[in-house]
Amino acid sequence: MEADMIRGKLTQKGLKVTPQRMAILEAVFSLNNHPTAENILDFVRNRIPSVATGTVYNILETLVTKKIISRVKTDHDVMRYDGVSEQHHHLYCSECDLIEDYFDDELDRILKNYFKDKDIPGFNLDNIVLQIRGTFNKC
Repeated sequence: MEADMIRGKLTQKGLKVTPQRMAILEAVFSLNNHPTAENILDFVRNRIPSVATGTVYNILETLVTKKIISRVKTDHDVMRYDGVSEQHHHLYCSECDLIEDYFDDELDRILKNYFKDKDIPGFNLDNIVLQIRGTFNKC
């Protein structure tokens, strides 16, 4: 993702544009494989060697809170990060922890229609994101 687009995402959410925030968002978008905080830290340290681990974690938390990125948890309790903001689901390989984005408009319509007719007491539905578990042939 281009630097101007990253700047735009930050300013649109009312965040100050800093080199650290730019580098962390660039890492999430460039790695494009639902990276861990450690993957992101390694990527950022190639550009900003002195960046503190705590800074990376704090910025990731801010980016999640501002809904610029989202968290994806694995079976092994490893937190991964997702920069795709369009509606999608995840194909999760229980053998190798690989996560791939899965886009399916028909599935989205089915899920929305199903829950539109359900009344879950005390719960307001915001979004539906499935984690579809299985194994990839490439593992």
